Formats: sequence, C-alpha cells, structure tokens
Amino acid sequence: MAALQQRTTDLIRAHEEQVLASWLADLLRAGQVQDNRISQRELEVQVRDFWRLFLAAVTSRDASSLQDDQWQDIRHFLEDLSRDRVPRGFSSSETATFIFSLKRPLFELLQQGYADAPKELGGQMWAMSELLDQLGLHTVKAFQKTREDVIQRQQEEMLELSTPVVKLWEGVLALPMIGTLDSQRTQVVMESLLERIVETGSEIAIIDITGVPTVDTLVAQHLLKTVTAIRLMGADAIISGVRPQIAQTIVHLGLDLQGIVTKANLADALALALRRTGQNVVKVTA
Repeated sequence: MAALQQRTTDLIRAHEEQVLASWLADLLRAGQVQDNRISQRELEVQVRDFWRLFLAAVTSRDASSLQDDQWQDIRHFLEDLSRDRVPRGFSSSETATFIFSLKRPLFELLQQGYADAPKELGGQMWAMSELLDQLGLHTVKAFQKTREDVIQRQQEEMLELSTPVVKLWEGVLALPMIGTLDSQRTQVVMESLLERIVETGSEIAIIDITGVPTVDTLVAQHLLKTVTAIRLMGADAIISGVRPQIAQTIVHLGLDLQGIVTKANLADALALALRRTGQNVVKVTA
C-alpha cells in the first residue's frame, strides 16, 4: 500500500471539520438514514469515531499495510459496524458506502492542497484511493461473514424446530419428521432424540416419516443410523408412517430394514409401544 506523505496528513488534520461535514452530507444523500434503520445522531457518532481512528492510523510512520497493528482498532471498528448493520437490513453495498463516500471529500481536499504539485497530487490520490478501497473491501468481507453466520444460525434453528421430540406417554417419545432427510438434519435428529431419551429415561422412540415425501437409499441409511443410535442408548425404535408408495420404493430399492419394526401410522405405533411397556388403552363406556 502506497504511503501518504506528511504534507497529506497535515492537510487532512487542518481541514478535518470540512471533510467530516462533506462526508456526512454525502452519506445522508446516499440514504444512510432512510427508513429509520439508523438515526442521524448514530451516523454522526460513527463518522467521528471512524475519523478519530483513521487519523491515528494514517499519521503513523509504520502504517504501510492494513494488517499492521496500527490498523487493528479501525479493522475492529469496521467489523463491529458491519455486524450492527446486518440485522438492521442494510445491504453490503450500503454498508461499504460508509467508507467509499469518504473518497470525494478527501480527493477534493488533495486537489486543493496539491494544486501547485500535480505530480505529487497523482501519487497521493492513488495512495488514498488504494487505502480507502482496502478499508471498503474489509468492510464488505466482515458484512458477508456476519450475514453468513446469521443464515447458518437460522438454518440450525429451523432444523431444530422441524425436528421436535414429543413425549407421547411415560417412556414413549415420538419424532415427527417433515421434509427431506439429509446428513446435517440426521445429525440434529440424533442429537435431539438421544438427549431426550437420556432426560426422560424413555424405552421406546417412534420415528414418524409421514411427512417425508420420498424414501431413497440415502434416506434409508440415515434412518438406519438413527435407529442404531437409539438402540445403543438402550431404547427401542419404531418407524411409523410407512405409506404404500414408500413400502414399494423400499422393496424396489432392495433396502434391508429387517429387525426394524414399522407401522402404517402413528396411532398403530403408539398402541404397540404401549403394549411393549405393559400398558393398554381401553374405551370407557358410559
């Protein structure tokens, strides 16, 4: 990264209020405070906090790379800024505008300050542009990482919500499954189910696949893994919701489900589970 001359840093310090006012005006024109996602007061505080860190970094002799220690505080500031703007609904381009909109005020200041030295002006404008580009790219990277973390967390929460473990009876758990069963979801299913088996001391777990659209070799393998894990915990498993189409598919694929009890619906599976636990449901007549 090209270095800024002492003349440039002195120029910036001498006209900082002018630069800040122009920068803030550009941010407001860019719609940074529209829809009340952030107040003008908050934006002003962020502008001044960034500027304080920016001045401290650019006036350092050793500030030749954005990865240097002198830039650590400003990197953390931009990362915090990005994390704050993701849940507020800002896009990556809107977030990066916070940095890139600083170019115009600084370029205008350099043009005024180096009017008598056009050759030096070109070098300093290039150095300033390179610096702000790197800061902007760092902001975008931090924004994208934060958004990816949010998406991943939401996916994990949705997986947990889509695989609820229900206590049907004393010693009997049920896991109604809806949608496609993949490797990631199988892992969540096993963890949730095994934890509930330990918590409740249940003897039987019913896996209901009524809401699973199709069963192929991969889905069957995931089911077998789940059943194996249940048995290793000392409990037994029953698979319910085996519709005629699924039964035909299993036979056609030649899948081996021997040793696994299956039932057509959840009611039949519950009745079997109750019998196995020494209980019986009878109809009370008036």
